[in-house]
Amino acid sequence: MSVTIERRTAGTGDIVTVTLDRQDKLNALDRASIDGLIAAFTSLADDPALRVVVLTGAGLKSFVGGADINELCALDADTGRAFISALHDLFVLIRKLPVPVIARVNGYSLGAGMELAAACDLRVASENAVFGMPEVRIGVPSVIEAALLPRLVGWGRSNYLVLSAENIDAKTAYDWGFLESLVPVASLDDEIDRITGAIAASGPIAVRAQKTLVAEWERLPLEEGITAGIDAFAKAFETDEPQRMIQPFFDRRQG
Repeated sequence: MSVTIERRTAGTGDIVTVTLDRQDKLNALDRASIDGLIAAFTSLADDPALRVVVLTGAGLKSFVGGADINELCALDADTGRAFISALHDLFVLIRKLPVPVIARVNGYSLGAGMELAAACDLRVASENAVFGMPEVRIGVPSVIEAALLPRLVGWGRSNYLVLSAENIDAKTAYDWGFLESLVPVASLDDEIDRITGAIAASGPIAVRAQKTLVAEWERLPLEEGITAGIDAFAKAFETDEPQRMIQPFFDRRQG
C-alpha cells in the first residue's frame, strides 16, 4: 500500500500522519495513490478524536513530485477528465476536513504536489524543498487547485510559476508567503511536533470552528465574513469548552 496512516495521542486528542510512499517515483501521484489518499482522508473525516493531520511524502527527496508522467502519457480527453477530477476530489477532501491539515514538505513539491501543499491549511518545509508548476512544459495548463496560488503568493508570482514552469527554492517560497515555516532538514520533525502540539493543546471544538470560519472568509465578502465570525463566537458558548479552557488561566492567577 502506497498510503499509510499513523496515529499518536497528544493534547486533547490524536495527531495523524498520512504518508505517500512511492519513493522510486519521487512520490508522484498515479490514480492508485490518489485513490489511496482519498480513502485515507475519507476515513478521517468523521473521527471525533482527530485534532490535526500531517500530510507528507516518504523519504528525503520528494514531498510529491507531481502527477505520474507515465500515467499522463496514456490519457485521452475522457480519461484525462477522470484523472484530474479525482485529483480535485482529493484536494476538496483535504480543504473540507474538519481539522487542520499540515503539509510536511521534504524535497520536490512540483505540479500536483505544489497544489496538494496549497490545499493544506499550513505548509512547513525543510531547506531542501523545491517548488514549481511545470505543467506547460509537458503541454497542459496548470489547473484545479493551482487557482489557490494567487491567494497565497499574489497574481504576479503565481503567473510566473504557471507560465514560466521554472522552479523556486524553499527560501523563495517562504519569502513569497507560500510557506508558514522553513527549517533545516534535521529540524523538520521537531517543527511539525511544535505546531501540531500547539493545535492539539487548543480547544478542539474551537479549532474546528476556526477552520470552518476561514473557509467562509475565503468565499464571503468582507462584511458577511465578519458577521459569520460573530455567529461562530456566539455558537462557541453553546458548549462548555470556553469555560473549561479559560479556567486554568484563572487558577494560575490565583495560585
